[in-house]
Amino acid sequence: MKTGVLLIQLGTPDSSSVKDVRRYLSEFLNDPRVIDIPAVARFLLVNGIIVPFRAPKSAKIYQQLWTINGSPLLFYSQSLQKKLQTSFVDEVAVHLAMRYGNPSMENVLEEMRKKNYSRVLLLPLFPQYASATSGSAIDKAMKIIRKWWVIPEIRTISQFYDGEGFIDCFVEKGKQYNLDEYDHVLFSYHGLPIRQVDKVHVDGKPCADHNCENEITEENKFCYKATCYATTRLIAEKLNLPKEKITVCFQSRLDKNWLEPFADKTIIELAKKGAKKILVFSPAFVADCLETIVEIGHEYQQLFVEHGGEKVQLVESLNDSDAWVKALKKLIQTQLK
Repeated sequence: MKTGVLLIQLGTPDSSSVKDVRRYLSEFLNDPRVIDIPAVARFLLVNGIIVPFRAPKSAKIYQQLWTINGSPLLFYSQSLQKKLQTSFVDEVAVHLAMRYGNPSMENVLEEMRKKNYSRVLLLPLFPQYASATSGSAIDKAMKIIRKWWVIPEIRTISQFYDGEGFIDCFVEKGKQYNLDEYDHVLFSYHGLPIRQVDKVHVDGKPCADHNCENEITEENKFCYKATCYATTRLIAEKLNLPKEKITVCFQSRLDKNWLEPFADKTIIELAKKGAKKILVFSPAFVADCLETIVEIGHEYQQLFVEHGGEKVQLVESLNDSDAWVKALKKLIQTQLK
């Protein structure tokens, strides 16, 4: 059976210009799985307030991120796709699309339709499931595929937060640093509104009523908070990190009703307590991007120094490393068996 694999990343503006950032933000924030409020209210909020005011500010941040290769997220994702394709030779055809921006899911899936694959595997590159990431990517793909006259066998990988290869890759990244030199180790994940996290619990109870910080159960196996803590436990255990030396936190918050503890406040508290060097893992991202390079590497570094600290060391993401290519290949092969 000829199989087409679609790797799906979040996306990036085509450039760091205000025009391209505005277009990207508009597509991203108008997604009902990202801002889950009534359609009319979302349209007015996003297009009348957020995008017009945020685009110029975000463009300046993207200018800090941009390299000679363009967006790091796109560059690393394209390199990963090429390396993965080389490792598969002819048995599997690997494609890459962005949920927002280019290469668009519409264009890439149209290419895949014309290939007439016997089966298609959808693989959003988000380790921990969230409706705003994996859910949105799979939802968009299904809306496109359902219009095909011939619909092949469809498989999905909705999360891989505990995948052995994924965990081992981050462990090896961590081993590149002398862990004893750091006063504390942060595991920083992208934040989510609490209301979105609560929605995944089928028993109707909020996340606070589940033991999500300590265990994975049938009730919370798709809870973003629970899987973030599970990823942390697995990495920390293999690195022999004591519980008192690690903290799970959530970055990129928009208001107080998002997952806590907040990463920026945690950074400040550590500095005030006398910490001089901290190491930061960000296992919600498999490719370095604005949230890792700029937010953690630059903004949190500045915040830490302002309150008495010295060094915030970001652990590089998996990007297009050979170990990650190998792990991803095994994940795909396992799913296709």
